[in-house]
Amino acid sequence: MRSLFSFLRSFRGTRRLRAAARTDFGWPRLRPEQLTAMKALLGRQDALVVLPTGGGKSAVYQVPGSLLDGPTIVISPLLALQQDQIGNLNDRGVPRLRAVRISSAETPKQQAAALADLREGRARFLFTTPESLANPERLAEIKALRPALVAVDEAHCISGWGYDFRPDYLDLGDLIRELGRPPVVALTATASPPVRDDIVARLGLRKPRTVVSGLDRANLLLHVGYCSDENARYRRLLEFLREEEGRSGIVYVPTRRAAEELAGRLKDAGFKADFYHGGMASGPREQRHEEFLAGRIPVMVATSAFGMGIDKPDIRWVAHVALPDSPDSYLQEIGRAGRDGEPARTLLLWRAEDEALQRFFAGGAPDERELRDLVALLRAIEAEDTKVAKRARAAGVTKSELRERSGLSQRKLSQLLSLLEEVGAVRTLPSNRLGTPKHAPDPVPAAQAAVAEVARRQAVEATRREMMRGFAQTRACRSQALLAYFGEHMGTACGHCDNCRRAPVAAQPAEPASDATPFPVHSTVQHGEWGSGMVLGYEGEKMTVLFDEVGYKTLSVPVVRAQKLLTVVR
Repeated sequence: MRSLFSFLRSFRGTRRLRAAARTDFGWPRLRPEQLTAMKALLGRQDALVVLPTGGGKSAVYQVPGSLLDGPTIVISPLLALQQDQIGNLNDRGVPRLRAVRISSAETPKQQAAALADLREGRARFLFTTPESLANPERLAEIKALRPALVAVDEAHCISGWGYDFRPDYLDLGDLIRELGRPPVVALTATASPPVRDDIVARLGLRKPRTVVSGLDRANLLLHVGYCSDENARYRRLLEFLREEEGRSGIVYVPTRRAAEELAGRLKDAGFKADFYHGGMASGPREQRHEEFLAGRIPVMVATSAFGMGIDKPDIRWVAHVALPDSPDSYLQEIGRAGRDGEPARTLLLWRAEDEALQRFFAGGAPDERELRDLVALLRAIEAEDTKVAKRARAAGVTKSELRERSGLSQRKLSQLLSLLEEVGAVRTLPSNRLGTPKHAPDPVPAAQAAVAEVARRQAVEATRREMMRGFAQTRACRSQALLAYFGEHMGTACGHCDNCRRAPVAAQPAEPASDATPFPVHSTVQHGEWGSGMVLGYEGEKMTVLFDEVGYKTLSVPVVRAQKLLTVVR
């Protein structure tokens, strides 16, 4: 009887979602992965959705948001991206889809009007930023709206494993709990298993429905070239750009200086090129962004700061002139090409020396003394409050007080507090203040545990760089190698990478015969030295395993079998 009831409820939910998509949004059909996530949200279940750029992530919260009783809060890091989504909703002319925004771009009067529209039912979607939610008064006003759904866009920003980590995202889990903990959907275009786990943990998602689909983009031609020196790399890039003359694309470089220098060289070579990086003032950045969207700058030379939130479907090519720091970054960046579904080209030009630069940017460990002193300072302030019983203040310590008394920058303080919270030395109270857990470690062991956690993460980061180099060096299907990193399985070779096109023999089943696959894909295994891990995939006689402590490892299947290196965890 219960199964029949569940079936009927699911059937009714599917029908309502499809009707809303067709009537309110003009979409004749929903993709299966979209519908799966929407049904979870309509049933008040959390969801984690990983779909490629242009894969319809916004629809996942918009359609159920139009049906739920209460407003949908959309948290996004980029105002330009928010403005595009607000415009798309409001241009439909459907009153129940109207969207408003509260951010640094609105005046206090405009923000008050937006809240009034939401309270009185004249708007259904509220777009905001993590910074705006961090204001206690603003948070209380939004809580009073009794939101029915929270959508966290670009959710990879919350993860220290992500390619665009932002400390402002670290408090979102606590802020969402302060809102009354409505259902939450986390959305991103690229998230490997560690990033997905981090998103779930940091947002406090409760048994989320995870949807990962469409990571292979069949319209993208993947090409990789090894270059012996910088002159050879520049010549290869010029050849590629001449082939793509007049079509818009992005050249990704590893540093701000490289962006400026390469853009100048390309201008001198006759290309309409310019540069973009995070060190530019906001005015010039916005102007370059608009000129690229309008096609006035067809060749944008940029660091990874350029791209997130770009709504330009006709980007025909993306080139990298150095190894990206991880497959996460690479997949996200090439995913900006060919969003219209038409063919697009990608080119990765790499040298062995690229890895030395990546190791330099990886940075070192946090200062153990700063961690220790921060824990001690938090406890000292708490002790002061206990002694001064008549002091009229809420329990806990504010971040602003810690920042003033520690002398740490806001960014560094957020990073250190995040680490200390992970090792149980700090906790966030319901008031968004900070306190010490009941059984917290003392300052010295807390700092040591935090440093050890960073060391573990750096070990995994190093393996991510190794996986990127492995992708560049492989002679097998590149899409299979790339998707295996994300824990996704391709039944056959892609046919749209340079290796597949050079050697049709590569288009064989993704896995060897069953007797050569000792462990199923996605099974959990145990290694005597490296601990627990997940089998991600096979390539010939090699297998890739993601270990919790040491990261990604590529192992020889015959050696694993002969030496019994792995055992299945039941």
